[in-house]
Amino acid sequence: MYRGYKIVCNTAAGRRRYMQYLFPQVLSSSLIDRYDVWVNTVDNCDIEFFKQLASKYDKINLVWQPDRRVDGIATINAFYKFCMDEDTIYIKMDDDVVWLEPDYFQKMIDFRIDHPECFIVSPLVINNAMSTYILQVKDKVKLNKYMNAQCNHRIMWKRGSFAVQLHQWFLDKYLTTGRYPELYCGTFTWAMNRFSINSILWFGKDLKAFDGNVQGDDEEFFSCLKPTQLGKMNMVNADCLISHFAFAQQRWMLDRCGILEQYGKYLMEEWKTRPEVQQISADVQQILKDIQSREAELKALPLIYATRQVSGPTKLKRRWKAWMKQLRCQWDGYKKVKYVIG
Repeated sequence: MYRGYKIVCNTAAGRRRYMQYLFPQVLSSSLIDRYDVWVNTVDNCDIEFFKQLASKYDKINLVWQPDRRVDGIATINAFYKFCMDEDTIYIKMDDDVVWLEPDYFQKMIDFRIDHPECFIVSPLVINNAMSTYILQVKDKVKLNKYMNAQCNHRIMWKRGSFAVQLHQWFLDKYLTTGRYPELYCGTFTWAMNRFSINSILWFGKDLKAFDGNVQGDDEEFFSCLKPTQLGKMNMVNADCLISHFAFAQQRWMLDRCGILEQYGKYLMEEWKTRPEVQQISADVQQILKDIQSREAELKALPLIYATRQVSGPTKLKRRWKAWMKQLRCQWDGYKKVKYVIG
């Protein structure tokens, strides 16, 4: 309990390649009473990863998809029904949030409690189009041209080479140097404007008021639809930072440039000065090694959930779109446009 509230973190899980860095940062926080891992995957290796961690750490609570089916983000909404306890603050983290500033939970929980008038609150997020817009307007980052405030901006949200440059700018100038507090921008309010919900906090009592019934795209619901219906605003605590790895269309380029590995290297060094986090990380790495040694065996196991059957034409369409996405990324990299210039 903290200031009269139970604190529950949750993640729609997920991918172990990212969560190997998120788990130590969440589990090591004394403020987190429980970590709900929403098992929204049919990858048996990822599921085994979650099971082994849950057996080792009591703080982890595996939450299974209540309809026993998985279809990516389309089946996430059912999990919100488990987030309605009146005495609880919920902190949702994307599974590919790779870095949190050390006092992230303290700052954001206090901010949530101190602003009960808001529907949801969010930190400032590296690699989030609306957060990048704030950094641009506050002269914290210099871009090659003015980019407007759009959640799905064609460059800030969509372009892989932009994400590479933004992450590299943050890693080189602010994270590894410890200068990231220079990026703080204060407090901002948003209304009727969608933003990516890479990490958000809400009161359980607010979801209970509508029975946790989240309709359609949960990002649109939390950032735009529901606060507009309620006549409420959302707030960004831009004096608190996290880093979000990738949106789907950016991932190919980020993987090609080794950005995730750079975060991993930084974190492993940083955690040497924090024994409680280092021990959790060591446990995580040991479990990953075990899963890697049994990968073929685990993949041969039957699926625990039903999945949506995809027709032949749909599969071909998806392959075509994936190929075109990769081609655009390659062309974008070939052009070598400098988006982040300072």
